[in-house]
Amino acid sequence: MAQRRSRRRALIVGGSMSGLLAAAMLGRRGWQAEIFERVPGELADRGAGIVAQSGLIAQLAALGFDLRDLGVEITARKMLDGDGRVVATRECRQVLTAWERVYRLLRDALPGERYRRGLALQAFEQNSRGVLAHFSDGSTAQGDVLIGADGLRSTVRRQCLPAAAPLYAGYVAWRALIPEGALPPAIHADLFEAMSFCLPPGEQFIGYPIAGRDSEVRPGQRRYNIVWYRPADEGSELPALLTDEHGVTHAISIPPPLIRRDAIAAMRAAAERLLAPQFRAVVRLIEEPLLQPIYDLASPRLAFGRAAIIGDAAFVARPHVGAGVSKAADDAQALAEALEADADVEAALLRFEAARLPVGHRIIERARHLGAYLQATQSAEEQNRAARHGIPEAVLAETAVLDFLHG
Repeated sequence: MAQRRSRRRALIVGGSMSGLLAAAMLGRRGWQAEIFERVPGELADRGAGIVAQSGLIAQLAALGFDLRDLGVEITARKMLDGDGRVVATRECRQVLTAWERVYRLLRDALPGERYRRGLALQAFEQNSRGVLAHFSDGSTAQGDVLIGADGLRSTVRRQCLPAAAPLYAGYVAWRALIPEGALPPAIHADLFEAMSFCLPPGEQFIGYPIAGRDSEVRPGQRRYNIVWYRPADEGSELPALLTDEHGVTHAISIPPPLIRRDAIAAMRAAAERLLAPQFRAVVRLIEEPLLQPIYDLASPRLAFGRAAIIGDAAFVARPHVGAGVSKAADDAQALAEALEADADVEAALLRFEAARLPVGHRIIERARHLGAYLQATQSAEEQNRAARHGIPEAVLAETAVLDFLHG
């Protein structure tokens, strides 16, 4: 049985975090896992800061990675008012790292021939013996299971659940990374060693340290990650933000170089009006911001015969929970364990679905609670959520903490 299982082949669509985690965990269980990524180049420069939750750290350690320089460890959080005074603090020990740091660990561990770039999935078909995937270059691949790890715009999900689509949450995030050395000494002293917050009316600004380029964690070589959540009406403001200098309106998101200069100027002007002085100084240092519309996505199913969806292909939660990469790792582990425990692929995927579907819905609901006060429009229930979760003490206690999953 072990010999037969070792020959089983997994076709993983999507070469970002979810796909790499699935490949690593299946590979340790004897599977031949092969990734098909639609983007021709490397993805290492994508993403920004992430909270390395304790579960993710444990899973990476179990995979054999050296995590001594995973990120920057902090012990505290603090809230600044509009004048820059600290109005609330909270102890919270966490490791803060860069998306590309975790990506690089996983990518470097996967043999090059198992990571195939520039191949976009067109469709797949399956029968009782296996699955056949068709790619953009006309090639095909056969396997025992197909795993959709292809994110928010998932082709696998679209084929299996055509009605499941991202739901705009009513606000956007402006994001940027600032080199540690660019921060003025006084600003560095005020902000860098903690996760710091500011709450303009109906908005939220967060800043925290992460690893620098090439995974540097030495003082002076790190970076400061900022995220500014701002309401944007879906009918007018969001389309305007997603329209570039040439008048082209982009769907879902817009590449950073194409963000209009007047939209960036308006963001900078708002910072001067609304943010604590320390954060105003940080915003002035931004060279090229990233604009991220915030979406919810909750799939009603995860298993489809010999195919399954994981990570952001299955559930996209608002970032306030800090569960994105941790959820991807938990999905990958549950999938690998189910396929190891049951030789019947379809039965194993149903087992995986039963384990992860309720968790995904819990994360989505929690993230909606935490983000309700940021929405451009609110129902009566969302106004109640905002009253409970939008106060400074709640923001410090609940942001990017996964205790609710174990309570």
